[in-house]
Amino acid sequence: MANPLIPGISQAEQDSLYSKLNIYNRGRASFKEVGAYFVVLPRPDYPQYTLWIYSPLSERQSIFYIRTLSVDIHETLRMASTLCYYSSRCLLIVDYNAKRMQSKGDDIVSVGKYHGHFLHEILMIDPAYLTWIAFKFTPRIPKQQRFVEIARIYYSVYLDFQKQQTSQRVVNRFLGKEGDKVENLTLTVQSVRIEDDPYKTQLKGMTPYFYVRQILKLKDASGNLVTFRINARTASRESCQLPSVEHAFEVGETVYIASARIARTYSVGNNKYTRLNYVKFGEPS
Repeated sequence: MANPLIPGISQAEQDSLYSKLNIYNRGRASFKEVGAYFVVLPRPDYPQYTLWIYSPLSERQSIFYIRTLSVDIHETLRMASTLCYYSSRCLLIVDYNAKRMQSKGDDIVSVGKYHGHFLHEILMIDPAYLTWIAFKFTPRIPKQQRFVEIARIYYSVYLDFQKQQTSQRVVNRFLGKEGDKVENLTLTVQSVRIEDDPYKTQLKGMTPYFYVRQILKLKDASGNLVTFRINARTASRESCQLPSVEHAFEVGETVYIASARIARTYSVGNNKYTRLNYVKFGEPS
């Protein structure tokens, strides 16, 4: 399978990415035997990279959409390789193929509480229901039999992703001890909460001025959990409203930290969190 041209990067950078991908795929099974995960290039009407599953078991359409990744190829490959790391399937970069990738409607739920939804949506929101479709639902017509076959393909994706999530729970650890300095962290935002800083909120005449802060929860490539606060430098006229001049962090965003101090470590259930302060942001290396 020929490697397609990756838009927006140099030839040297492209060669380096494909070389790293070849190393990642070493020891994995042949895509003709077990299928493969496809990172599909952006197209004019869809600027983001997407993740798909190819299965050699289907008689007709054999490539199915899983999820959107990123507009950046580096972040895309980081996300895809993390999700699929414990799978025996290879990870390949391919062009979009309208004939083979457009939904024929065979992957749309026609019964039950998720009637009208796609199986890739059920994979993300209710994998238990996906399992029921794959192994408990009784097909009555050939179209429903095809539907069950596709559900089992998505179920295999769920198992691959579960291996990755289980591994992350096992290796989740603190980044150090209170007071330690940490450097060169690459983190992915998991959640963002905005709240008012009660100590800085003030009234000028009859006008309230709110200084808000973003409470971030993030994760590194090994699954270690990190939290820190970013205080707004300018005031807002509305409570819990970030001023437009401030950077609003988003779920899925990659954050580069040049250095920080560990303010505290704590556990919530089986998850270990490292809280940072004195955070200095950096650039991707």
